[in-house]
Amino acid sequence: MLTLIILVIVIVVLLVQFLLFSKIGGQKNNEALNEIKLLLNQWLITVKDIEKNLKEEFVINRKENAEASAALRTETNLQLNNFAQTITLQLTQLSNANEEKLNAIRVTLENSFNNFQQRIDANGQAGITALQQNLALFQTNLNEALKEYKNRMLEQFALFENNIQNQHAGNTEKMRELKQALETSVKNLQEGNEKKLEEMRKTVDEKLNDTLEKRLGESFKLVSDRLEAVHKGLGEMQTLATSVGDLKKVMTNVKQRGVLGEYQLQNIIEDLLTTEQYERNVKTKSGSGALVEFAIKMPHGRNFEKIVWLPIDSKFPKEDYEALTDAYEKGDAEKIEESRKSFINAIKRSAKEIKEKYIDPPNTTEYGIMFLPFESLFGEVLRVPGLFELLQKEYKITITGPTTLSALLNSLQMGFRTLAIEKRSSEVWDLLGAVKTDFKQFGDVLAKTKKKLIEATDVIDKSEVRTRAIERKLRNVEALPANQANAILDTPALNDTDKNDSVEDNAE
Repeated sequence: MLTLIILVIVIVVLLVQFLLFSKIGGQKNNEALNEIKLLLNQWLITVKDIEKNLKEEFVINRKENAEASAALRTETNLQLNNFAQTITLQLTQLSNANEEKLNAIRVTLENSFNNFQQRIDANGQAGITALQQNLALFQTNLNEALKEYKNRMLEQFALFENNIQNQHAGNTEKMRELKQALETSVKNLQEGNEKKLEEMRKTVDEKLNDTLEKRLGESFKLVSDRLEAVHKGLGEMQTLATSVGDLKKVMTNVKQRGVLGEYQLQNIIEDLLTTEQYERNVKTKSGSGALVEFAIKMPHGRNFEKIVWLPIDSKFPKEDYEALTDAYEKGDAEKIEESRKSFINAIKRSAKEIKEKYIDPPNTTEYGIMFLPFESLFGEVLRVPGLFELLQKEYKITITGPTTLSALLNSLQMGFRTLAIEKRSSEVWDLLGAVKTDFKQFGDVLAKTKKKLIEATDVIDKSEVRTRAIERKLRNVEALPANQANAILDTPALNDTDKNDSVEDNAE
């Protein structure tokens, strides 16, 4: 690099000398100038070739270094990789620096050449010969300098290659030592693991024995608890069997069976109606001592004071229903038909009994209600074609189950509410009439108040006119302070009056 700088300085000196002697020339000066330009162009081409060769050598060296670095990187891992990257970066920086300096030299030569060209017309022929000699000397020196620079670069690359080989040898030795250390560590680790595994095996065996004994004890305890629970369940099953037997006795006994249906009917009525809307054990038919289980209070038309009873009685033809169910299970068509006839006759007898004992218009409604305590029993009645309509037409009896009775009582409850509204509607109309009368009187009072307010407004307007007239008359009179004015007039201050008024308003 120093040689190139010296070479540039020599070229500049030669050009200066050429300019100094170029004043003498004329046409010859132009020919010499052309020769100089030709020589300079040749030198520039030579410099570019040298630069190109250097770049190619740099590229080749970079490729070789990259390949060597890649090979070393696979062997030396992270350290050699970082080292190769550092060397590559330095070579790149060196190449960039050389390119920048060559560009600077080229720019300097061009600037000097332009300056020389401006002064060539003033120089003579005397310096042409000396300049040619100097240029020849310069070319010789330049070739020697470039050759020396090339030799230095080759020496540096050789030194760099030796360093890389030495580094590779050192890394190989370190890798060998590292491998031996790793083998030793792995061997020690295996021995330690074998000892720890033996200790863990002993510990696991001890814990397994303890856990097995504990689990066996818990399992035996659990089995004992389960056996005790089974014995307890057997006792509960015996109690349940006793309860089922008692229930069977209840279902077998006609009186107790009727109590069961009555109890279910009572629960439904109490859930849906108030105590004022029904009665229990009511004598609904005159001349008969029979008491119906429940009777609902119904209004007599528009007369809300008179009550009409709606009798409801529960029936449960258990024997006939069970016989029909058994016939269904056996699939005996003849037995089914016979049992169905017995069941229909039992239902008709119950409907006839309710009609004769409890229905007595106009003390009661024209129809009564037979309550069947089970939906299956009610469904069997509906299964018989025409039986439901026959009971309504001939005996004035409506058959209901738990669901249909609940729906019927809900509809009656809505009817009771509608009747209550109709009963209170007359009171509402009377109240509205009284409100209308009072509202008319209130309108009269508002009209009188409006008239008085208008009169007061007129008086205030007249007072304001008088006040403005007095103010115009007193405009030239000097006003006294408020305290002196209050003392002379012996009147309280307006602010005090306002405060007293606000206090009185708050008290009110």
